[in-house]
Amino acid sequence: MSLLANEPIGPLDRTPNSTAPQAAFTYEALPYRVVFGEGTLACAADEADRLGIKRALVLTTAQQHADGSRLGRVLEHRLAAEFPEAVMHTPVAVTERAMRVIEAKDIDGLIALGGGSAIGLAKALSLRSGLPQLVLPTTYAGSEMTPILGETRDGIKTTQRSHHILPDTVIYDVDLTIGLPAPISATSGLNAMAHGVEALYAPEANPIVSLMAEEGIAALGRALPRIVATPSDRDARRDALLGAWLCGTCLGTVSMSLHHKLCHVLGGSFDLPHAETHAIVLPHVAAYNAEAAPQAMRRIARALGTPDAALGLFALQRRLNVPVALADIGMPEDGIDLAAELATRNAYANRRSLDRAALRELLARAWRGEAPLS
Repeated sequence: MSLLANEPIGPLDRTPNSTAPQAAFTYEALPYRVVFGEGTLACAADEADRLGIKRALVLTTAQQHADGSRLGRVLEHRLAAEFPEAVMHTPVAVTERAMRVIEAKDIDGLIALGGGSAIGLAKALSLRSGLPQLVLPTTYAGSEMTPILGETRDGIKTTQRSHHILPDTVIYDVDLTIGLPAPISATSGLNAMAHGVEALYAPEANPIVSLMAEEGIAALGRALPRIVATPSDRDARRDALLGAWLCGTCLGTVSMSLHHKLCHVLGGSFDLPHAETHAIVLPHVAAYNAEAAPQAMRRIARALGTPDAALGLFALQRRLNVPVALADIGMPEDGIDLAAELATRNAYANRRSLDRAALRELLARAWRGEAPLS
């Protein structure tokens, strides 16, 4: 049944029931500098100077090594070394290799270009070295906006939160996202959207975060279908990048709940691709929390222009032609029980209490690619 059966839906709908202010709340703004626009890669040298970086280590994945080299040419004499070895889930072994480069090359600053893999590596290195970070996102992952680091060792992913790992400066350049293939754009954008969705029902949710989350979800919801249809649509790319910034900012100011816990379990235990995992799990967790977080679901539904949040997210997945089944991205069926057990092993905040049987059903439906229980 729709949560909004008798309520109007639309981008300008601001009914008191859905935006009732909280009597008291705390909002903590995070300390970073943002440069947003087109062609802003050219600002990298000046922004490095602002941070006092004279010997930079440029971090990328192997696939984006050429882009890292182009960034190195912009940095000129400030480039001391390149490390094109960032990979998913920030394995500790990769971080330790990069630390040896930092020591050997007398690095005094980190510059990451890429998505969550490169940005996660920069955070892990900054945590160990205290070095400043300049980040240039090329996807919509949103990791650049959060003081959160997930690292993997021996197949187990652990997460920690500290303002010491927050990037100092973020350069958003629409040009860096134009070449992002449509399927990756779609899953990356849904990953970003998950940050906004989870922020709406987080324990620290407040009116400021909720405004940013709803607008971020709406921006991504508008932009992603246009990007899939026309990857060169610059206006859509700009909207998606702005939406990713907003949703990432939201996640950076609140704690993570069930969605991110499940995705970290799935990614760390089965080495599943990060963005695809978030995209698949997203509507199922929304359905799981729907009755316990009705106002959050109203905001999500309104942002997407749909009568039901979870089903609207699932419909968006299908419209974007992204994988909808965990089985399709490499999760074994016999891993469902393990994932449910790991997800309930440690206590953490979530609007609905964690029920292992219900979580197993959630994971089973996500594994099969079925619509969420709404």
